[in-house]
Amino acid sequence: MTRESESGLPIEPVYGPDALDGWSPGEKLGEPGAYPFTRGVYPSMYTGRPWTMRQYAGFGTATESNARYKQLIANGTTGLSVAFDLPTQMGHDSDAPIASGEVGKVGVAIDSIDDMRVLFDGIPLDRVSTSMTINAPAALLLLLYQLVGEEQGVPARKLTGTIQNDVLKEYIARGTYIFPPGPSLRLIADIFKYCRAEIPKWNTISISGYHMAEAGASPAQEIAFTLADGIEYVRTAVAAGMDVDDFAPRLSFFFVARTTILEEVAKFRAARRIWARVMREEFGAENPKSLMLRFHTQTAGVQLTAQQPEVNLVRVAVQGLAAVLGGTQSLHTNSFDEAIALPTDKSARLALRTQQVLAYETDVTATVDPFAGSYVVETMTDEVEAAALELMAKVEDMGGAVSAIERGFQKSEIERSAYRIALETDSAERVVVGVNRFQLDEEEPYEPLRVDPAIEAEQAARLAKLRADRDQGAVDAALARLRKAAEGTENVLYPMKDALRARATVGEVCDALREVWGRYVPSDAF
Repeated sequence: MTRESESGLPIEPVYGPDALDGWSPGEKLGEPGAYPFTRGVYPSMYTGRPWTMRQYAGFGTATESNARYKQLIANGTTGLSVAFDLPTQMGHDSDAPIASGEVGKVGVAIDSIDDMRVLFDGIPLDRVSTSMTINAPAALLLLLYQLVGEEQGVPARKLTGTIQNDVLKEYIARGTYIFPPGPSLRLIADIFKYCRAEIPKWNTISISGYHMAEAGASPAQEIAFTLADGIEYVRTAVAAGMDVDDFAPRLSFFFVARTTILEEVAKFRAARRIWARVMREEFGAENPKSLMLRFHTQTAGVQLTAQQPEVNLVRVAVQGLAAVLGGTQSLHTNSFDEAIALPTDKSARLALRTQQVLAYETDVTATVDPFAGSYVVETMTDEVEAAALELMAKVEDMGGAVSAIERGFQKSEIERSAYRIALETDSAERVVVGVNRFQLDEEEPYEPLRVDPAIEAEQAARLAKLRADRDQGAVDAALARLRKAAEGTENVLYPMKDALRARATVGEVCDALREVWGRYVPSDAF
């Protein structure tokens, strides 16, 4: 009986040499660390050192999140990954009416440089790589990080890390956008230019398929729409006058890892191959680093269950293994209790220990690309690649990612995939352990971590004190310069940095830009 993959492609019971008829290993595989990078972006991969273990964390106040970061570092985390609350992601201060009930809930509340100082207090920014999952206001959080680094005596050229900064996927799958696509892309181009001049080791964007996958995208849809967004960003930067090899080496990607190991490995291999070809053939990139699709992976939160939550430990281990076998550069493993609430200290530690077991107790790091030449994986790589290229061609026919977004193409495709998954789960055709099979008559009680609702009042008090203590004239002047830059062609990050240094808040800076650029309203809202 033939099964179907997550992308709706057939999985045969047996694969043999005939599956690779007409297949050219030299052309499609190459060597590890060489074009087309199917086998990985580095020659030695994990045989020299493991991937970066970058645990995603942030909740409540900056003080609470700082304590969690220090615990993660003490437990062996090699890179921090900051989660911001929804008001911060949407460019609103914690005391704004629209922020009510959301302060500190899904991440840490950052309203100003005062909060950023607390968040990284005692954490040496010249020795820690930090990823920040922030999109529409990414420039602000990057500049706050740079300012805190300067206060620590760390030159910007020594700062390393990543801002997600991928606003196109917000229009497709997630919704934390602020500005319309045109100004958003202009802001991203300004970030590329600023970082090349000021923070050269920083990864300026993490083009994300993860959130599309969490919304229901299949593996083929995930890489197709992510790479189409990547093409749009490259075109934007080139149109702004940048040489492709000046910024492309700092591009990175962000994907999900599901429990379906074989297709996930194939997906990662196909994505590397497609991107290398696009960068060489369409954009004429010559620097080998411009052709490399480097990516971070997070295990699939959408596959975690509130029922029998300890089973999620197994799911996360399998998902993490898929990411490693697929050649990820960094990995976040979800905590087993995340389908219920924020992770506890213990569950966050167990999630990190999962990566450490994969790195140090298995043999998957002993050789580069363990699945190379596998009949099934090579066949599935070809099939996922072909399906992704077909979707990318449809996006191109519509005029590119932004035009396709405005027509609702990616969103509708993902919704169809999500509906199929829901039907299969409801009918038990798709088995979900503990949900539609192997249930318990009664779930065991579990005490989750909760965010103290008093945090909202505490943040409001901090903001009131900040506004009373700062030089309001300096803030107003800096915001006026920012608005003027936004109206013209000047790089907005320079006046933005001056405003943040003067202790302007995240909400005030975003409001200044909203006054000039407006707000995005999706077409289906009309």
